Amino acid sequence: MIREKKEQIINELAGNLSKAAVTIATDYRGLTAKEMVQLRKQLHQQGVEYKVIKNTLARFAAEKAGIKGLDQYFIGPMALALSYDDPVKPAKILMDHIKSAGSVLKIKGGVMGDKALSAADVANLASIPSKDVLISRLMGQLKAPVYSLHFVLSSPLRGLVGVLQARARQLEGG
Repeated sequence: MIREKKEQIINELAGNLSKAAVTIATDYRGLTAKEMVQLRKQLHQQGVEYKVIKNTLARFAAEKAGIKGLDQYFIGPMALALSYDDPVKPAKILMDHIKSAGSVLKIKGGVMGDKALSAADVANLASIPSKDVLISRLMGQLKAPVYSLHFVLSSPLRGLVGVLQARARQLEGG
């Protein structure tokens, strides 16, 4: 590969690594081309990049981006899954792919922020509900006290309305 091309790849990957919310290193040995295309499609649909990259170039890019802890996974064939917004997405997709397809894909580990993640950490990350689910749960928790207050404050009015309606029926009937 031409030196300028290598430098361009390193610079691009360093920029991507520094912007990524999470980076997960995988060992794709044993995946068929069809499985690889299917996995890339699933990841791409969720806004996650999946790049097969040479270990040396990845090591230089990680060093240039100032990311520590990722270089221990640059052994053997490796692909990186990079997510820029939701750190849970790539972990979920990769774990679901491994479980559903019975895939031979292996998660080596990764980096989230400045913290190195082991394969077990990535599996735990995959068990966390997605960002949208967490936001909706939070909104539900925030709305619950307001609904309770509304119910408590409106119950005397409902009681008064009930008494007035009963009295109106009583006067009509008799």
